[in-house]
Amino acid sequence: MQEMTKWLDRRFAYEPPAGEFPAIVERLRGTPARVEEKAIRIREAQRLRKHGEEWSIQEHLGHLVDLEDLWARRTEELVTGALELSAADMSNRTTRERNHNARSIAAIVAEFRVARGRWVDRLDGVTDADVVRTSLHPRLKRPMRLIDLCFFVAEHDDHHLAIVTRLARSQAG
Repeated sequence: MQEMTKWLDRRFAYEPPAGEFPAIVERLRGTPARVEEKAIRIREAQRLRKHGEEWSIQEHLGHLVDLEDLWARRTEELVTGALELSAADMSNRTTRERNHNARSIAAIVAEFRVARGRWVDRLDGVTDADVVRTSLHPRLKRPMRLIDLCFFVAEHDDHHLAIVTRLARSQAG
């Protein structure tokens, strides 16, 4: 099985042209359905199983919810012309503190669907100028456009969903 690149090792050299914005937003719009599909197909015992300090499947899914506020905040920063985007909490304190394994998967899925829907609705209302306005990404230390942020988030979603798939397969076999 191909080894996955760690999230923090990604550098994001791809800079999508502005015309790809609608397709990237559509990808973001579809993530809640993909999260729900995975959540209902994986037995609870599998979703909650931890391997040492690594996150469980349910914690990976909850982590997606935890970052929705950051994506929304960065969107507003880009739209309003902030010089630098808000930094992410690289310790993932929120994911640890929210104890997603103690929550119902239905609550996690519903919360994600609402938060992502709110963000995508905001993205549907941006202007062409908003899509290409830049602010400095604090970790990558490079300018990021709104379209780049959306691509970054779509990749982050897929990164965690791929981990969920791998964990589910390894636990099933």
